[in-house]
Order: sequence, then C-alpha cells, then structure tokens
Amino acid sequence: MVNLYAKRYYFFILSALIILSGVVMYLVEGFKLDIEFEGGTIIEMRANDKMFTEANTQDLQTKIADFVTNTINKPAKVQKSTSYDVNGTNTKSFDIITISIGSENTLSNTELTKVEEAVVKEFKLNAKDAVVSEESVEPFIGKEIMNNGLKAVVIAFVLIILYVWYRFKAMSGLSAGVFAVVGVLHDLLIMLSVYVIFQIPLNESFIAAILTVVGYSMNDTVIIYDRIRENNRLLRKVPLPELVNSSIIQTLNRSINTVVTSLIAITTVYIFSRVNGINSMEQFSFPLIIGISAGCYSSIFIASPLYVMWKESQKKKKISGKPAKA
Repeated sequence: MVNLYAKRYYFFILSALIILSGVVMYLVEGFKLDIEFEGGTIIEMRANDKMFTEANTQDLQTKIADFVTNTINKPAKVQKSTSYDVNGTNTKSFDIITISIGSENTLSNTELTKVEEAVVKEFKLNAKDAVVSEESVEPFIGKEIMNNGLKAVVIAFVLIILYVWYRFKAMSGLSAGVFAVVGVLHDLLIMLSVYVIFQIPLNESFIAAILTVVGYSMNDTVIIYDRIRENNRLLRKVPLPELVNSSIIQTLNRSINTVVTSLIAITTVYIFSRVNGINSMEQFSFPLIIGISAGCYSSIFIASPLYVMWKESQKKKKISGKPAKA
C-alpha cells in the first residue's frame, strides 16, 4: 500500500510554492478587479450580422477595446455575447458588443456619446438602434458586493466547523472541522493565486464560484472523514497515521472518479462558452475548474494529514505530561 501520509511534506511544499507565487505576484501587481468591483461603465451595442466569426472573435474584441481606450484615454475591455429578438413565433439571435470601461468615475453623458458614436462610425454598425443598454457601476457598490461575498464565505466556514464538530464527535469533531476549513482555505488561496499570477480580473462570478467550491471541497473531505470514523471503530489498535492512510486509499478511486466526471462537464461548459463568447458562463466555469481540482487535492493530501499531525502532537503532549512510573 502506498503511504501517502509519509509523503505529506511533498504535497505541502507543492501547495506552498503555488500560494507563495501568488503572494509574490500580489505584492508586485496586486489583484486585477473587474468592473463590478472596480467601478466604471458598461455599454452594450448591437453588432452587425456575421460581424463576429470563430476565426476573428478574439482579434476583433481586442481591436474594439484598443480603439475605445485610445478614444477616451481610459482602459476598456470588450466581450462578445449573444442576445435574442423574439417576434411572435420567430426567434432570431444577434451578437452584442459589451464594452466595459473601468474607472473610479463613471463616464459622463458627453463621454458616453463620444464612445458610442466613434464605435458606430469606426466599425460601421448598421443597426437602427445600435446602443442596447448603458450601465454605470459606482466603486462603492463593488466594495459592498465584495464585502458581502466575504461575509458569506466566513458564515459558510463557521457552519462547516459546527456541522463537522457535531457529525464527527467520535474523532474529535472540533479539530476535524477546523482542519476541514483549513483545507477549504487552501483551495481558495490556490484559486486566488492562479487569478493573480495570470492577472485575471476578479468579479461576482468568482465569489459565486468560491461558495460552490466550499461545498464541493467539503463533500470530498467528509467522505474521507466518514471512512476514518468507520475504520476507527473496526481497527482500534491500528496507529492513527496508518488508519488514516488506509481510509484515504479506500476512498481514492471514488474521489478521483467524482472530480474527473465533474471536470469533464465543467471543462466542456468552459470551452463552449469560450468559443461562443458567452462571457458569464466562462467567468463562472473557469474558477470552478481550478477550485474543484484543488478541493480534491486538499481533501486527500492536506486536510487529513494535518488532522493526523495535530492528533499525534496532542498524543505526545499527553504522554510527556504523565509522571514517570517508580
């Protein structure tokens, strides 16, 4: 049998290297915030029929973004999405150009008009009403959303500790719950590290993905804890490190099969949304891919070994605290 517990420090080092890389990049570049958190203006404009193709979508988005940036000297980002005209029984799809202009101050009416007229003229938009919608996001709204998201994560952590504490009383539920949360924190740090390393903007979809990953990661950890509890009843004389290692091996196939199945589905969604320019689906599915992978990893290689190390250290303290026999 492979002794995964004996190799725990290799897994700790791998995680530490990824997280440390994220910390270094954060100190150098900081987090890149999307318009929902940074504040700014979002303009949606109707594209011409067949203006976007699979071959030119990325290049055209970049070209429009550069044009808008040069027009008003503010950083712009462009994404293509799809909308629908519903007329009786006839439904027709059309492409939307979403222009996100991040800034502490939203665009004035004059600046909005300047951007819209310039884009219509430069890219020859021929729709009668080229502007579909305009939306301004104040920076304080983004901060409020971020703070509420963080509060939701903290509440989830507290509930997780209480749940694991109650369910796994037989294996010191409180410490089991704490290290389950440590495993989830590991997953979130990995997700944040990937985002800051590759300078991917943080947005509302990332907060939603975090809450999803919290639940998924806990599911993996609870499965392993459940097997540890069962084995503890059957194998009382087996040392804890060996018992936990056996429990991890027994659940390994289930954990890997579950995560692979989930990743196949989510990766398919990500590729589909990437190809078709469905920005909201892409922004939600990508962090899920990172988080679910990290969640499986932490349940097997981080949370359970840390729990064993803690229990073993407590055991040594009790032994060393006993008076020597005469």
